Order: sequence, then C-alpha cells, then structure tokens
Amino acid sequence: MAKSNSSSATDAASAQQQRLATERRRDANLARIGRIVVVMSGKGGVGKSTVAASLALALARVGRRTGLLDVDFHGPSVPILLGLGGVHPTSTGHEIEPIEVEANLRVMSLGLLLEAGDEAVIWRGPMKIGVINQLLGDVAWGDLDFLVFDCPPGTGDEPLSLGQTIPTAEVIMVGTPQEVAMADVRKAVAFCRKLGLRVLGLVETMGTIRCPACGEETPLFRSRDAARPKDIPLLARIPFDPALHAACDEGRLADFLAGEGSTARALTELAHQVVASGHESHEANQQNQNPEGGQSLMRYAIPTADGRLTMHFGHVEAFTLVDVEDGTVTAVQSATPPAHAPGVLPAWLKENDVGIVIAGGMGRRAQGLFAQNGIQVIVGAPPQEPEELVKQHLAGTLTIGENICDH
Repeated sequence: MAKSNSSSATDAASAQQQRLATERRRDANLARIGRIVVVMSGKGGVGKSTVAASLALALARVGRRTGLLDVDFHGPSVPILLGLGGVHPTSTGHEIEPIEVEANLRVMSLGLLLEAGDEAVIWRGPMKIGVINQLLGDVAWGDLDFLVFDCPPGTGDEPLSLGQTIPTAEVIMVGTPQEVAMADVRKAVAFCRKLGLRVLGLVETMGTIRCPACGEETPLFRSRDAARPKDIPLLARIPFDPALHAACDEGRLADFLAGEGSTARALTELAHQVVASGHESHEANQQNQNPEGGQSLMRYAIPTADGRLTMHFGHVEAFTLVDVEDGTVTAVQSATPPAHAPGVLPAWLKENDVGIVIAGGMGRRAQGLFAQNGIQVIVGAPPQEPEELVKQHLAGTLTIGENICDH
C-alpha cells in the first residue's frame, strides 16, 4: 500500500510540473500578443464561427498579424469554413505549428487535431481548461497583433477559463434579433462584466434575408431592435445571405470576403471597427499612454527587497515599476505601497497603471482580485533583479517554478 501511495504521489507531482511548464509557455506566448478578441454568443446557430473566422481574415488583410484559435471543442467549425478538411498541423520539437491560411493569418482548431472529422469530444471542465492552456502554450503563435477566439455558445468552461486567464480580453457578442437569442446575449454580457471583460459590441446576424437575384433585404423577424441590449454598441448587421452560407459550407469563406458584395463589405468593416477601438483599450491591452510622446507602453510591477524580487508579496515594503515600450525597457522606478489590507494592492497598482505583476507566490484569492482589476499575474518567478525578470519575460525565457503561496 505504501508503494502504491508513493507512486500516486510521484504521478501527481509530475502532472503538477507539466501543468506549470504549460502555463509558463502560455504566459510567454500571451506576452507576445497585442490584443485578444473573444467572439461569443449566448446560443448556438447564430453565425458566431462565421463572424470569428471572417474577423480574423479581414484583420489579416488589413495588415495585422492575426491568429485564429477555435476552442469550440464540441463543434469546431473553423476548419470547414476555411476549407482545411484533411489538413493537420505539424510539430517541431515541443511546439505545434499553426496552419498558415494566408499572409498574416495563423489558425489552430481542435478539429485539425482529430483523426476523424465526425469524432465526438466528450470532456469535462478541467480537461477543457488544460487543452486551452496547451493550445495557448504549445502552439508556435509567434508575435501577433490580434488573437481571435471562436468560443462555444453560452458561458461555460471555455469562456470562463479564458476570462480568468486573460482578464484583458475583449469580447464581441453575436446574436439574432429575437428575444430567445437576445435573452442569452444579455446573460453573456452580464457574465463578461462579472469577470471584468470589456464588451466591444454586438454583431447582429440573420435579421434580414438577402435575395440572391436582386440583392434586396427582407426582414425575418417582426421587430429587429426590441430585443437588442441597449447598453452595448451595435457593430454590424449581417444578413442571412445564401451566397455567404454556401461559401461557408464549401470552405470558400476567404474567397467570399474578397468579393465586392455588401455582406462581404460589412464583415470587412467589422475588422476596421475593431482596429479603431484599440485607442479605447487602455486597460484591456495592459498598456498606458505616454503623456510626452503619446506612444503605448506596458508597466510591470515586482515586489522588491534589497534590489531583488522578494517572495513575501503581501507585506512587501516596495515595488519596482518597470516601463516597456516596443519591447524595450524605458524606465525603472521604486514605489511604496499603502499599508497591507485585503484588496488594497490590486487597486493601488491599477491606479499606478500596472498591467503585469511578476511575483514569487500569491494566493488564489489575491490572484482573483488582480484579475478583476485587469492585471495579469505571473507567479513562481525567481528572486532576481526586476529589470532582468522583465527582460526574460519579454524574451519568453523567464524560468517559473512552483507558486510558493498557492492557497
């Protein structure tokens, strides 16, 4: 019995080490991505995957380095929409290479990893969360301006995991203009606000049907606006267009968007709106405005004692604030925090425009408070000089150990 218990303990320790290694790679990859846009819907069948794939294609075509990650594990549609049937990613060493669909666009989906296209995925929440971390950490995304997520419908494990892991993610809601769909959209908006996620707006789909002969649009619902949430902007109205749906079924979405039709223009214009919304994403991008040059920068905070990271986060006497602009450290300063009390440090660091905290250890409750304030937390860092830790994090070489305060 003792031998069996010892073996179980060894297996658990190995699994913990693997999880920590995946999370380290995940955090290093996220540090190289400018903006995260999560496409959600309250219910299925409203065109969410079409909007996500179209947005990613359009962002790439306006010169933005873009990734598209399909985390709709039970119904991955992206491979069908983009004509990737039978295509499988390759692995180089410890990384998986995403599929290069066209210039500036890299794609990954569980549907590309399954051997059979109709294979069912039967997973519970913890396994889904682990796979999301792997897709973020083990895929060679490289430097991206945008990473677009295609989430499954509803507010289940996948969007919850993304919201907790990436508190600076921005959300686009998709829904049809009918009460049964918009009731779920309102619930999804409330979900995002509880997690502190910024909702960019709503894409309304299939409110009208476009005649394939003359192009005229006919309303499909009695009232197009009655059910729509009034407190989030309407980004676009995408009709039920037979040409669009045929292109999606045939894997020709990229070709459809290259056309001159009004539906293609509406989907492309959505990308322009998302790009333009960037100047409003101060906290969402973990960036601050430099009052002198007007250029974007990122601010790190490291609890410090004797010039090095200290493991005693809660009662630290000083923080080192490190400013980074275009991947280069531009300023280092010391700041004295207020007296320790629950919830004080996250609010204080937020007021000081901090986007990322590097710590030796931190309890789960404290990490949740930082997430609510839109601050990313990296735990398990070694006791090194703050500037060196930041440089390693930017380079993706920061060595992360166990969280010394994981409770």
